[in-house]
Amino acid sequence: MAFYMKQHLLVTRPEYDYTTRYISAWAKKYLKLAEQKGYAVIDLNRKRANRKEFESVVKKKKPTLVVLNGHGNSNEVAGENGETLVDINTNAEILADKITYALSCQSANKLGVKVGSYPDTAYIGYKEDFAFLRLEKYGRKPSEDSLASFFLEPSNAIVVSLLKGHNANDSYSRGKSEFAKNIEKLLTSKIKSDDSSALRFLIWDFKHLTLCGDKNKALV
Repeated sequence: MAFYMKQHLLVTRPEYDYTTRYISAWAKKYLKLAEQKGYAVIDLNRKRANRKEFESVVKKKKPTLVVLNGHGNSNEVAGENGETLVDINTNAEILADKITYALSCQSANKLGVKVGSYPDTAYIGYKEDFAFLRLEKYGRKPSEDSLASFFLEPSNAIVVSLLKGHNANDSYSRGKSEFAKNIEKLLTSKIKSDDSSALRFLIWDFKHLTLCGDKNKALV
């Protein structure tokens, strides 16, 4: 008798400031899809987004896709309260043979390059800060924020594409395409003050979205 082993999706969702609460709320949108696609979802939310639990889960469950939502810099990505989860000098190899998408500032600059140097491994992230705008009135309902959606929908599109079985390069390209669509949308509309700022940051995110490693790596 053959047994089907579910693939695991590991997502980190710290929620200790406005930025992490927003990206955590938007991550819920693709978690539903992952379950529908038959993935076993490991959701490290809030206090669970710590280094000890992150390393333990990766080693035990061996997720094929890791999505890191949190603050970062060129060398690391953080979890709850800024605790380092992955850094270039001590545990970058933990992401080897996986696809990682990091919605985190600057991590593709150095950390992503190192992770992408391992065989059969892909890392999608941003070489510089990931910038997005939000509307104050949606502080308690981030996923309904129409301004933030210009930035976070393209980000989510990358994960959605991966979950649908597209390879790293196609999924990276899908993210680029969605950013470009929103840039075009703002360019062809009567730009309001909020939209004018959004346009500048959308171009910034589009420019710095980066793929490191195996372009053909896919989940299925």
